[in-house]
Amino acid sequence: MMGIAFIHGLVLAFGLILPLGVQNIFILNQGAAGRKWTRAWPAVITAALCDTVLILLAVLGVSVIVFTLEWLTLILFTAGAGFMIYMGCSIWKSTPVKGMEETAGLTAKKQVMFAMSVSLLNPHAIMDTIGVIGASSLSYEGNAKTGFTLAVILTSWIWFFALSLAGRIVGRVSRSGVLLRRMNQVSAVVVWVMAIFMLLKGTVWSS
Repeated sequence: MMGIAFIHGLVLAFGLILPLGVQNIFILNQGAAGRKWTRAWPAVITAALCDTVLILLAVLGVSVIVFTLEWLTLILFTAGAGFMIYMGCSIWKSTPVKGMEETAGLTAKKQVMFAMSVSLLNPHAIMDTIGVIGASSLSYEGNAKTGFTLAVILTSWIWFFALSLAGRIVGRVSRSGVLLRRMNQVSAVVVWVMAIFMLLKGTVWSS
């Protein structure tokens, strides 16, 4: 039973994390922007840790409380949108200098801050975690539930490191900086669109 639960967790987590949402785009962008792959690790580790916390809270049934409090939900949507607008501006401005193979990327402090914002202040990610992972975990108990939870967490960590490495490869290919510049601009636009969507969603939710 534990083996089945573990495989279920792997497949489920991969299906949820695969779409290129704001969190994934940010990790990919940082992998591409840094002079070394390790420069993106603050963002990777922060995102993975935040996902781990959300997964554990969802499995334990604690995080569902967030969406039972209307005022807290509104704050979550508004704060998340604000962080994303700011993050989009920072990503747009961090375009590579012409003729340089790589850029420095965001500082470790900004990476941690932005990674936390797109992870913990992203209502869509939270709802996916609660509604899908949390609900799916109810099918298991004991060791099977532990195996399911570990599989989901492991998938999250592997995915973020792999995504940043993919970004690193893109960054090395784009020696002129043109591809990185376009990648930054597309990333920023996606982040801004998500921020607007979150503001609208928060307004509807609170009405």
